[in-house]
Amino acid sequence: MAEFKLSASLAGHEDDVRSLVFPTPKAIISASRDGTVRLWSLLADNPPVYDDKISSHAPRFVNSVAYLPPSEEYTEGLVVSGGKDLVIDIRPPSKAPEDNADAMLIGHGDNVCALDVSPDGKFIVSGSWDNDARVWPIGKWECEATLHHEGNVWAVLAFDPETIVTGCADKKIRIFHRSGKLLKSWQGSKHPIRALCRVPKGHPSKADFASADNDGSIALWTLGGKQIATLFGHEGFIYSLAALPTGEIVSSGEDRTLRIWKGTECIQTITHPAISVWAVAVCAETGDIVSGTSDRFVRVFTRSPERLADAETIRKFEDAVKESSIPQQQMGDINMEQLPGPEFLTTKLGTKEGQVQMIRESNGSVTAHQWSASQQQWISVGTVVDAVGSSGKKVDYLGKDYDYVFDVDIEDGKPPLKLPYNLSQNPYEAATKFIQDNELPITYLDQVANFITTNTKGATIGQVEPGPVGSDPWGSDNRYRPGETSTPTVAPPPKILPQKEYLAILVARIPPLQKKVQELNQALIAGGHKDLSLNPTELKVLSSLATHLESSGATKTSQSVPGGLDLAIKLTTVWPYKDRLPGLDLLRLLAVAPMTASFKHPRGGSIVDVLEQGATETQPPAENHVMMAVRAFANLFESAEGRALATQEFDRIQNVITTALSNTSNRNLLVAASTVYINYAVYFKTQPEETSFEHVLAVLDTLSKILSTQNDSEAVYRALVATGTLLTLDDEIKSAAKDVYGIEKAVSTAVGKASDPRIRNVAGEIRGLLK
Repeated sequence: MAEFKLSASLAGHEDDVRSLVFPTPKAIISASRDGTVRLWSLLADNPPVYDDKISSHAPRFVNSVAYLPPSEEYTEGLVVSGGKDLVIDIRPPSKAPEDNADAMLIGHGDNVCALDVSPDGKFIVSGSWDNDARVWPIGKWECEATLHHEGNVWAVLAFDPETIVTGCADKKIRIFHRSGKLLKSWQGSKHPIRALCRVPKGHPSKADFASADNDGSIALWTLGGKQIATLFGHEGFIYSLAALPTGEIVSSGEDRTLRIWKGTECIQTITHPAISVWAVAVCAETGDIVSGTSDRFVRVFTRSPERLADAETIRKFEDAVKESSIPQQQMGDINMEQLPGPEFLTTKLGTKEGQVQMIRESNGSVTAHQWSASQQQWISVGTVVDAVGSSGKKVDYLGKDYDYVFDVDIEDGKPPLKLPYNLSQNPYEAATKFIQDNELPITYLDQVANFITTNTKGATIGQVEPGPVGSDPWGSDNRYRPGETSTPTVAPPPKILPQKEYLAILVARIPPLQKKVQELNQALIAGGHKDLSLNPTELKVLSSLATHLESSGATKTSQSVPGGLDLAIKLTTVWPYKDRLPGLDLLRLLAVAPMTASFKHPRGGSIVDVLEQGATETQPPAENHVMMAVRAFANLFESAEGRALATQEFDRIQNVITTALSNTSNRNLLVAASTVYINYAVYFKTQPEETSFEHVLAVLDTLSKILSTQNDSEAVYRALVATGTLLTLDDEIKSAAKDVYGIEKAVSTAVGKASDPRIRNVAGEIRGLLK
């Protein structure tokens, strides 16, 4: 049988892709830690081209997704998703993210990490970190049964209309009747059970279902609890299982691979340029596979020559795999002296599919190569790296280089989290970002900061303190477990107020942004709107602008590309409203340049008018459109021209922000707005002669409302910094803050809702200013 090869690489998510469904040949559904569920629609074949839209947006990580096929009652089917916000969202694919869900299932007390729909479409089963699985009848939308466990329920399988199988962190597999009655349970492994799937019809084992665990093995079982076989090959946690219509099984895990199993033999291994392959799903009609990874991509693989990606896309994928860095931790102890040289690859054959061989290159580096049984050759899959080698080699993590990337064990049975750190960083700030990125309790802050200090003690930029002979900087010595004591202490954070520097929001992923514009442009042409589409000259401008932004970032010379600003303005104002987000994103990056702030529209109006029109032309406006415009407002403060414009257009910017904040909990929008207010506060502090008293009071009024109503720690912290900086202006402002806008009460409210020590620290400074 033919090998699977790349069919498409889909970029759009801004964080790890954690769960997938592949319901039809023309549709893929993905869930991500960026808080979104996305629908990917096939626009063209040979090569496949997909368009994506956001189906739903949650305030926290979305970790699981399932799909109810179309029925008489639900003609489009239903997308089912859940995650860290504890709510299971139910909606048809056509609904916009700002629309109300058809149902929101509430009952779990912790992260909803697993979902499945029964084969007859009658019920949903969910699994959670709260140690329960729950059964939800379709249409009634109330919990029908709670299935109690003794650990996190990592996997659920609605095996048939009456039977549910669960996999648990307590290492047990349980069989329940749909009513909630426990039928059977047994020890499924010596490690937590992480994944389940039906064994396909025609499988030679005659097993009913498969389970996978943290030890990297797959077990085949009957419903009666008899183990038929064990499949070995993965070298780390297995996160996901799926069944192919051909009778094969697909698995993926922490060893960067997706594997195809025929019977009990691994017949193909597909290595990804990512640390984790979190999810796999299969299209029952075509047999194509989709994977979701920690590098934020959704990738499709096919055996059909008609559905292969174009040569350039395949080349980029293969190059990314070859160029990726493999943590030494994944490879175990390495004895450099005993490793073979490159000649091994041409003189020795592998012994099994997926076998990894390390090679000592002539330059002293260690490369990894994987054996392909079907191709009968070794394939390069990356370079093995230490956390920091004696040569000072950096470690790549999510496309950035770091001096260290530590493993952090948060809870037994759960995969370690990655803690990236550069020696130039403040350990306190790095620990804070790690906690926020992973939505961990802020009570871990001091321990994580201490851990960084301890494990980098004596190191300076470009070199590292030698460790004990034979020590593995990626091994258990450098795994941090919250709760363990640590001797070193971290100095308290420095005084914050007043803020003196302007803040910009410039992080961007340019290649996916460029690709999205190209895909939307192709869709406009296909839809008969060639008059709105980009012409060949404009596409060249897009390519040049993307190249400049990718190499130089958003800088004050961002518009050295002729036509770049005009292009972004066209995408923001001329394209259909639903397609404007990429244009607004480009304009947000260009806002740092003086030319952007100096722009005058031929019919009058500034770049603020352009942003306002582009983001709010349709009512109610899309929150992400407004969020991107507000980020652009913040970035205007990077130039003197931009600061002058932001002051001149204060009333208009303030109206856009306050209107958007009146009914939102969108974290990105709130952080963007708080950043704008920090920048206004810094401007008012440094340019008192240009400051309007009314403008200061307007900002104080809005900040008071943010502090009183919002819960997101980063938005609240930035709002506090802006508030505190305003309070340093003069006594009249302090009096108004206390007597008119109730800042003291608002600050107390913010502190009462948050355990983030940054919030407590800056709130203490504010209270000192108000005395």
